[in-house]
Amino acid sequence: MQHRYLVSELLQTITQELSQSVERASREAQLFVMEFLGVDELWLITHPNTQVQKDLGQLFEWIARRKKNEPFEYIVQKVSFYSQEFYIDKGALIPRPETELLIDEVIHNVADSNTQQRFVEVGVGSGIISIVLAQHFKHATFIAVDISQEALRVARKNIHKFNLQERIELRESSFLDNVDEQIDYLVSNPPYIANDAALESNLSYEPQNALFGGEVGDEMIKKLLDEVLSQNIKFFSCEMGYDQKDKIQNYLADKRYKSLTFYKDYSGFDRGFTLKV
Repeated sequence: MQHRYLVSELLQTITQELSQSVERASREAQLFVMEFLGVDELWLITHPNTQVQKDLGQLFEWIARRKKNEPFEYIVQKVSFYSQEFYIDKGALIPRPETELLIDEVIHNVADSNTQQRFVEVGVGSGIISIVLAQHFKHATFIAVDISQEALRVARKNIHKFNLQERIELRESSFLDNVDEQIDYLVSNPPYIANDAALESNLSYEPQNALFGGEVGDEMIKKLLDEVLSQNIKFFSCEMGYDQKDKIQNYLADKRYKSLTFYKDYSGFDRGFTLKV
């Protein structure tokens, strides 16, 4: 006969299971149980002696995957970003909180929320950047490209979830190869890690072509800068590595543009820039 757990016992068991491989084992135990039972944190705290009636097979499968360092978000196929919940799986990079700052940067630069500009995103991934911007700029149009069909599949699910398929057009494209339209604002969170950089084990589950940006790491950013300058794209906001500010400034030293400004992440590291042409 299968053991019937009380909620408190289940939390304790999962915490012990995860304690050797996860930093915040008790917190993750709570998150897994909340997701599995479909309850919120208040319910979890106030029902420690409630007996769990569900078959726990899937929950313990999740825990086994997490013990191998597979990210929580891929296991439950959900990720929180900009106070909303998005679908995620291994076809796309898990959104980081720092990328919310890239969206804030774009919103800051376009004062008119009723703008009818055309935004283009290179490297759409899960679609979160274009979706949040489309929610803010309700009269703008969006083209979002990615070289990965898997990423486009994830983005498509999220775009349909938020009913934005009429406003965000997805295209398979390397950089701007398949975008012939005039672009008012280019935005990107491209791969910017050097190919030989050592990564944490959980990052091995994420799409490598969304992480590594070349031998040095900034090759894709420089390619985008070339596109922006050659096509005279007025605005370009881009996330970057914490150590790439000098390289970008040096690359643009002999180029003509109006302004280049950088912004920092929550830890105070340089994390992105906006180029105005």
